[in-house]
Amino acid sequence: MYQTDPPRSPKDVLPTMYDLPSEDPEEPGLPDQFHLLQPRLLDETFRPPNYPSDEIFVASDLNLYYDPRYPLWYKRPDWFAVLGVSRLYEQQDLRLSYVVWQEGVHPFIVIELLSPGTEKEDLGQTLRDIKQPPGKWEVYEQILRVPYYVVFDRYKYKLRVFKLNGGRYAEIALSESRFWIPELELGLGVWQGRYQDVEQPWLRWYDGTLNWVLTSTEQERQRAEQERQRAEQERQRAERLIAQLRSLGVEPDID
Repeated sequence: MYQTDPPRSPKDVLPTMYDLPSEDPEEPGLPDQFHLLQPRLLDETFRPPNYPSDEIFVASDLNLYYDPRYPLWYKRPDWFAVLGVSRLYEQQDLRLSYVVWQEGVHPFIVIELLSPGTEKEDLGQTLRDIKQPPGKWEVYEQILRVPYYVVFDRYKYKLRVFKLNGGRYAEIALSESRFWIPELELGLGVWQGRYQDVEQPWLRWYDGTLNWVLTSTEQERQRAEQERQRAEQERQRAERLIAQLRSLGVEPDID
């Protein structure tokens, strides 16, 4: 390519974000910004009231080793949760991976965020090469028997929920972009809002009152707003009292 004088900006001549692949063809599903932020929001709002926090393990993009016959086989779910296990490996260390045959407890729910390079595998639409490990769908349904499998299309913002029924996944018909999971006493839905300064639809958890579970930042903001309202109410009450005293001919000492 010939250079111009003066040189043109790289922004004009080099590929843009939209031109470049976000996934390595040899290793599809590598995290982009959405795949980093969305699991974080799921982490922050996943607080099932019927489980203590130290008996819940959640992870994203972490190796999930599932078959002791083939100990090097693994999947890397975009997000998954295991109930009834310690947050720490053997109560003392952060996990490097989740090894089912050591933990003894399978994931309760797995969430995959659809992307062009992984969509067919996520939805069980690929044929298995018998020389290769099974796909995600087969692992979650047939080997791990994960009770709930969720896929979320980040481009269409479509939520699909599959529940294990008679050994096979059956898709749940959703009348709206929400689904209540009674075993968790939580629901999962598509929320239109601002997270990490990005306004768009996000997948997050909601509680039994149909309110979205607040992140720690939202809780702090809510407490600050409540404190501001209390202070304002106190100020107004004080002003009314002063006005009443003055109407009675009493000048209050307000120093």
